[in-house]
Amino acid sequence: MELSDVLAEVHETVGRITTGVVTSAIPALARVDPHRFGLAFAGVDGELEGVGDWDQAFSVQSVSKVFSLALVLAHDGEALWSRVRRQPSVHRFNSLSELDGDCGIPRNPFVNAGALVVTDRLLGITGNAKAAVLDLLHTESGGGPHFDPVVAADEQAHNHRNSAIAHLIADHGNLHHPVEDVLEHYTWHCAIAATCGQLATAALFLARGGIRANGSRLLSAADTTRLNATLLTCGTYDAAGDFAYAVGLPAKSGIGGGILAVIPGRGVLCAWGPALDSHGNSVAGALALSAFTSITGWSIF
Repeated sequence: MELSDVLAEVHETVGRITTGVVTSAIPALARVDPHRFGLAFAGVDGELEGVGDWDQAFSVQSVSKVFSLALVLAHDGEALWSRVRRQPSVHRFNSLSELDGDCGIPRNPFVNAGALVVTDRLLGITGNAKAAVLDLLHTESGGGPHFDPVVAADEQAHNHRNSAIAHLIADHGNLHHPVEDVLEHYTWHCAIAATCGQLATAALFLARGGIRANGSRLLSAADTTRLNATLLTCGTYDAAGDFAYAVGLPAKSGIGGGILAVIPGRGVLCAWGPALDSHGNSVAGALALSAFTSITGWSIF
């Protein structure tokens, strides 16, 4: 079956969805039409194809954590893992319940606590974590991703839980920069807007074993494999087990409705559907990716 036919079949399947609700945590995102849907596939051979609203920019939110983590691993290698674990969490992505008992060491880099520590380290490496992530997205996608000041302002005005998480981590000595600075750069990452096609293209280094668009190496092959493994076990929060069972791909979700999924050696998928399930994952996105791997057989298993 041709890729265009696969995407069309997936689109038809997703069109039957009536469940899920948009996030209420950020007013700008709460106003997004819950029925929007896009899906794009970027291949390692340069192929790029999509269906639905795949060229409509949306708020990437926690999908940005993939790129900040890659930049830190590119610089530090294994050193980061003394500050962040790689264990799946049974609690929601913004939970504080594990953090104090774990002495300020987040369970993994994809829950909010872990991403704050990653951002703190990236700030130390680059001096400007904001620019570093957006520059990587721009360079790898060929341009397009941009900062959304409206979303950022809304997030900063409703930042109480992330602020509490950051202060608790700092109290345990696991932040090296002022809490306010770390929160600002983290929020900025979440407020980046990009299309499905741009995100899928930008993440192709994860399907190429760490090789960037220009042929240079961002990550070693081993670190790429480990990052993908962490995506599989932790990238969709406390639903990671169910997601791996249904989809069979390393993936990262965000409350903006995006889900980025890696098919090592083949390419990257990005789905977008603003309506979320109880875990904070896109209902349409998860169904689309499950349908795609069922039709194509392109699972890692």
